[in-house]
Amino acid sequence: MPPSASPAVRARREPLPRDVKVLVAAAFIIAIGFGIIAPLLPQYAATFDASATAVAAVVSAFGLTRLMFAPVSGKLTNRLGETPVYMTGVLIVASSMFLIAFAQTYPQLLIFRALGGIGSTLFTVSAMAFLARKAPPHMRGRVNGAYASAFLIGNIAGPIVGSALAVFGYRAPFLIYGSSLVLAALVVFVMLRETRVADRADHDDRPAMPLGDALGHRTYRAALVSSFANGWATFGVRNSLTPLFAATAFAGTGLLGWSVQGPLMAGLSLSLFALGNVTAVTFSARASDRHGRKPLVLGGLIVTAVATAAIGWMESPLLFLLACVLAGAGTGTLNSPQQAAVADVVGQGRRSGAVMSTAQMAGDLGAIAGPLLAGMVVDAAGFEWAFMLTGGVLLLGALAWVWAPETNLPIAPGGPRTGSLPRIIPPEEHPGRIVE
Repeated sequence: MPPSASPAVRARREPLPRDVKVLVAAAFIIAIGFGIIAPLLPQYAATFDASATAVAAVVSAFGLTRLMFAPVSGKLTNRLGETPVYMTGVLIVASSMFLIAFAQTYPQLLIFRALGGIGSTLFTVSAMAFLARKAPPHMRGRVNGAYASAFLIGNIAGPIVGSALAVFGYRAPFLIYGSSLVLAALVVFVMLRETRVADRADHDDRPAMPLGDALGHRTYRAALVSSFANGWATFGVRNSLTPLFAATAFAGTGLLGWSVQGPLMAGLSLSLFALGNVTAVTFSARASDRHGRKPLVLGGLIVTAVATAAIGWMESPLLFLLACVLAGAGTGTLNSPQQAAVADVVGQGRRSGAVMSTAQMAGDLGAIAGPLLAGMVVDAAGFEWAFMLTGGVLLLGALAWVWAPETNLPIAPGGPRTGSLPRIIPPEEHPGRIVE
């Protein structure tokens, strides 16, 4: 790097830690598989003669078990370490996918999907705790953005591939997803072996952050509210009702001169949501390190709320897909800064299992309530009002952030923020040298 580069530029160009890159690679593998099954799961559930509410219940069952086992995952992460818990969780989800592929009845499908939620909460909480520990303070936004981007890039291609695989039946994609999860666990097992050995040798004696301390921080409380809203909209309604709406409302309609089938439209809606999401993440992650978390979280929630509320009223497939892109962009703008703000509250000097699991529980609670309540609204009044309700919940999330203090603060008035400062190696190691 040129010696004339400013400290801020050097901080932005510093590569991510190796351990973070490994977890990002595993996330990408997982995301491709998840993207494959996301547009097909509601349609697969519908083959068991399930109503819109019953279809939504399959998504909610996954969130319910995540919610129930989140406290356990936080305790296990603090006690056993992040990587063992991560690998165990991924393999549990893989097992649930194989079982779903061979489900014979709707209750079996519901139970097997719920089983996946147990594994999901294990690997999600442990991953967030791992990133909070490994991310240098000046690149927390970048680290969370890279991790989120890995999922999103996989989700762009996954739904289209999954829709194409529908010609082989609804069961084959779940076998593919299960296999990709096994591969992700293998990558973490092999690539993070040295980290696991080092963690066992050097006992983690950091104190655990009490949940009460985090709850005393207004920003953490705001993050819980916005996590609930985001879980309702992004992990609940988007994965349950949006593909169902796309597949039924626009099946056989013309799109740029082509006749569109239901499964393809469902896949396009999720892929374009992910495209808008990953596009926004590329700037919001770094911007939150340089300019603060709060403005991006607030703006993202508002954009997502407006676009989501409009989705159900769209009669043109092009306008519907545009609304999906905008909703994805809003979600991508808020996600990394929100996670970075939680990491700011915890810091690197404390174990974060309980704090991270509670934040996940808020999102899971939204992912449970959203599909169920919005599914009931669909059955009673139609898709339009279900998406309006979801937009309103997102606006409540934005309202919670209005009074939340910024966690990435300037070290002096008008100066650089803590998140944009370069990391300095102690003088006894490399005197005065800035890490590049």
